[in-house]
Amino acid sequence: MFTHRIATEADLPALRALMTRAIEQLQDDFLSPAQVRASHKVMGLDTQLVKDRTYFMIEEDGRLAGCGGWSFRATLYGGDDSVVAREPVRLDPATDAAKVRAMYTEPDFARRGVGKLLLALCEDAARAAGFGRVELMGTMAGVPLYRACGYTPEREVQSAPIDGVTVPLLLMTKQL
Repeated sequence: MFTHRIATEADLPALRALMTRAIEQLQDDFLSPAQVRASHKVMGLDTQLVKDRTYFMIEEDGRLAGCGGWSFRATLYGGDDSVVAREPVRLDPATDAAKVRAMYTEPDFARRGVGKLLLALCEDAARAAGFGRVELMGTMAGVPLYRACGYTPEREVQSAPIDGVTVPLLLMTKQL
């Protein structure tokens, strides 16, 4: 039985550790070893989500099973230590899409519904904040989940080169 709560700054070490495991173990069916290494500079935790109280943790019997959030800010993807430019400007729910951000599942919990639960929590919160649509930058490992949950591909993107390697991403949207 999964439970959820809003992440706090005290959770940051556990969140970062889960993200590292997820990137290392769940991306390798979709990316080359060099792209997996580069992913650590493309993905990661944006602590602004924790400060904004829009970042969820999914737990089972006190064990962290996954994490993910949404944002009312313009940054689409990338973490504190990533090569991605940050845009903390607040979005207008009447005209802009909320952003689904930093979705990760503990590898031991993969394909058990953690991602679907996180998406539902994010979508519900964005809808309650007045947003009519959401968008995300999907990793290749996440794309099957996002498609299954009604997200539509908009365009393929390559990350900025990291040590000469780019990481493929897919911009996806959904009407709420």
